[in-house]
Amino acid sequence: MAKKSKATIADVARLAGVSTATAGRVLGRYGYAKEETREQVMQAARKLGYRTNALARSLITGKTRTIGVVAGDIQNPFYASILRGIADVVESRDFGLLIVNSDERLDKEIRAVNLLMEKQVDGLIVSPCDTLRAHHLRDLQAAGLPLVLLDRGVAGMAVDRVTVDNIAASERAVAALISAGHTRIGLVSELLEEQEGGLNGFIRRGLAGEVLSTDTLYPSWQRLLGYLRAHRQAELEVAPSLICRVGAYSAGAAQAAVKALFENADRPSAVFATDGTMSEGVIGAVSAAGLAVPRELSLVCFDDLEWMSFLSPGITTMAQPRLAMGEAAATMLLERIEGYDAEGRAVVKRGPGTSSGVRSRPRTMRGKAVSASSLTRQRCAGPVVQPVSPTGFSRRSQPGRDPCR
Repeated sequence: MAKKSKATIADVARLAGVSTATAGRVLGRYGYAKEETREQVMQAARKLGYRTNALARSLITGKTRTIGVVAGDIQNPFYASILRGIADVVESRDFGLLIVNSDERLDKEIRAVNLLMEKQVDGLIVSPCDTLRAHHLRDLQAAGLPLVLLDRGVAGMAVDRVTVDNIAASERAVAALISAGHTRIGLVSELLEEQEGGLNGFIRRGLAGEVLSTDTLYPSWQRLLGYLRAHRQAELEVAPSLICRVGAYSAGAAQAAVKALFENADRPSAVFATDGTMSEGVIGAVSAAGLAVPRELSLVCFDDLEWMSFLSPGITTMAQPRLAMGEAAATMLLERIEGYDAEGRAVVKRGPGTSSGVRSRPRTMRGKAVSASSLTRQRCAGPVVQPVSPTGFSRRSQPGRDPCR
């Protein structure tokens, strides 16, 4: 059977009774055409089964109506929700979306950026691995490509970025634990990148209240800083042995680190896990050790992930507005593509206050999700944890669930 020839713009124009140039403008979505003419052309295109040649259109308009995203780990629920937010906005504006994974490796990120540029994307959203130099991203900025940074900034790059106020949110979470009477609070975090003076130097400077360049810190270090600030505010000593530097984006590595922490004679009465991957490792270690939450250990996790809702009796979380972060990043990028020209904007999602803090009487429902961002427009109390008993561990009780999410 002979293959049916593809309809051309000339065919569409002939059927619609307009010029080829007019049909091209309508189908290519550039230039002006009356609404009546536009409808005639679109009806003719549908009847003929015409499909727009995106490559040809891009040669005329200089635009592909496509954006690229470089995510750290698309398997991570944090990025999955963000990507959904990006996709919702992009698709509503009739743009295409190309997503590439970097695995938090600079070499893969550079290859991903180069690949997307070869695809002639109109703009990029990147979660940068390198927050200090990032020469490949600086080159894009210098070339005038619309660019939005996600979750992290890059030193000296005045481009749009969307982040969460990790320091303040973590400080509130740890302050809630301290208010409940906990004095030995473990922290579990990747802390993969090196800092001046190493971990001990960072702890010393954080407790001393020294001004740190926080914009370019990775989220895990920002959350450690919030932990330190909560201790400093409460005039509570920090034992470096309670800080688990996992050194890898791995739940298995986190579980091994926490196992060692729990084997100490003077183990913590509470633990703060700085993200979903670390939380998974902590839960594994808690289960392996046979500890009961919250009776024997209070637990607060940064990020409220779907799998956490299946845990019994539930855990306290600080919820990030992941979907809204993606929507904000996509909206900002499309504004840049459409010609918005101003200095780089920093959208930092800030959490609500925790004036009511931890309740001495437990709530009757289980678990809790607290928004880490004001974007939810809801008022939430701080995370609910169990008050410490005279033995140093949590009284038997059920943590509460707040409607805030």
